[in-house]
Amino acid sequence: MTRLFRFAFSAAFLLLPAVAPAIAQEAAASGGLAIELNDVAPSEKGCKLTFVAGNALAQSLSKVSFEFVLFDQQGLVERMAVLDFRDLPAGKTRVRQFDLPGTKCESVKSLLINDAPACVGEGVDKNTCMTGLKTGSKSAVELKG
Repeated sequence: MTRLFRFAFSAAFLLLPAVAPAIAQEAAASGGLAIELNDVAPSEKGCKLTFVAGNALAQSLSKVSFEFVLFDQQGLVERMAVLDFRDLPAGKTRVRQFDLPGTKCESVKSLLINDAPACVGEGVDKNTCMTGLKTGSKSAVELKG
């Protein structure tokens, strides 16, 4: 039974990286933050954006917000919005959702993370959230950083 347990444990350990979220792997590789636009879907209010945020920093962040620029299908700025990602504990991955009232999802071509107005944590420099930020998208809408 001990051999069987070791084999099962070894197999599970080897498969872990394959099933771990890509965003957490990106954050760990960079030693920083990684933000992935996971889904864009119509909502009652307008358009709901779902993000997966990974924090591979040594420090937890007690407050993080990002300034997003939304570009329309012609590449023109449609609007700017500051989205509050709240806290991001060190070594953790979190999912955050935001409704953008009055925005039609089909009109959004891409998003740009323009700045991080809030990047707060013990021993964290205010520029930490933008330095080495990794971005990606699993939706039809591109995310740049």
